[in-house]
Amino acid sequence: MKAVLALADGRIFEGKSFGATGEASGEVVFNTAMTGYQEVLTDPSYKGQMVTMTYTQAGNTGINPEDIESNQLYLSGFIVREYFECYSNWRATMSLGAFLKENGVVGIQGIDTRALTRHLRDHGAQNGIISTTDSDPQSLVHKARAIPSMAGLDLASGVTCDKPYHWTEGLWELGEGYIHPDRIGLKYKVVAYDFGIKFNILRCLVSAGCDVTVVPATFPAEEALAMNPDGIFLSNGPGDPEPMTAVIENIRKFIGKIPVFGICLGHQLLGLALGGRTVKLKFGNHGSNLPVMDLATRKVEITAQNHGFSVDIVSLSHACQLAHENLNDQTVEGMRHRELPIFSVQHHPEASPGPHDSHYLFGRFVEMMEKHR
Repeated sequence: MKAVLALADGRIFEGKSFGATGEASGEVVFNTAMTGYQEVLTDPSYKGQMVTMTYTQAGNTGINPEDIESNQLYLSGFIVREYFECYSNWRATMSLGAFLKENGVVGIQGIDTRALTRHLRDHGAQNGIISTTDSDPQSLVHKARAIPSMAGLDLASGVTCDKPYHWTEGLWELGEGYIHPDRIGLKYKVVAYDFGIKFNILRCLVSAGCDVTVVPATFPAEEALAMNPDGIFLSNGPGDPEPMTAVIENIRKFIGKIPVFGICLGHQLLGLALGGRTVKLKFGNHGSNLPVMDLATRKVEITAQNHGFSVDIVSLSHACQLAHENLNDQTVEGMRHRELPIFSVQHHPEASPGPHDSHYLFGRFVEMMEKHR
């Protein structure tokens, strides 16, 4: 079936449909990962976005029930150069197309994704629409221009959990599957705020020795502190951090009372809670091959990233110092408080997909909790 992708600036791409049919809209971004499309699809941080994979093929390894990062798909649409219905993977149970269809996600294949990526890189991420029902370019462009901008949208409230729950799963091992906490020995009690948290973040925390209770985005700080945790974790998530004023105010209540570690959106919210500001990036950083320097050790890590906003470290010079720097665009990838047990990173140390260069950050969080017990 024919499908059309229209961007708000009038650029049109024609291809073929796979997955669900109908119309999908959102901010069009590109992801430079060569593998891991299943983890990308199930990452809640993509809510409100349509993801373009720059790698030329998708579907080769199918879909399996273990490599998921949430219980549903939150992205609006999926854009690839070439889709393969036939898959080959010893753990796969269904095709990528069937997975998208089952979850109501519209996909388009057969377009020039290199041209689309270059266009987004040059002109910035922008709203778009994929349709299998409307092939009129002018109509689609008009619809794309009516989509609200990502800036100013609080999307985390639409992906957070409804009530607190206890996480009981460590990292995956060949022949074992996901490790049960009894094999690890959990020493540190952590309250993890869910702004769109990825499962592998929780697995990494457990494997580092953390007994993790996940709570909703608006869970009162007083109730979290009453649980007597050793640390507070602020998760990744979608959208603009600035509209989340109640969450920001809630985070302020932890400052100076308990160790805090934030990732991605959690990093941005922490920056705002400390009195800084955030800015929207031209096209964001999405992929699993982006170089970052840990300024404490001068080591370069290849990292997984997924964000469209960045912390302005200059606005936080009174409280924090730059800890990690993106070597591609020199944006802030991490910060640490000058006096308090608080640090955060913009990239994703849990990877999934991506390299494990930054896994040590979970150990750093544990060391910080041990020191301030």
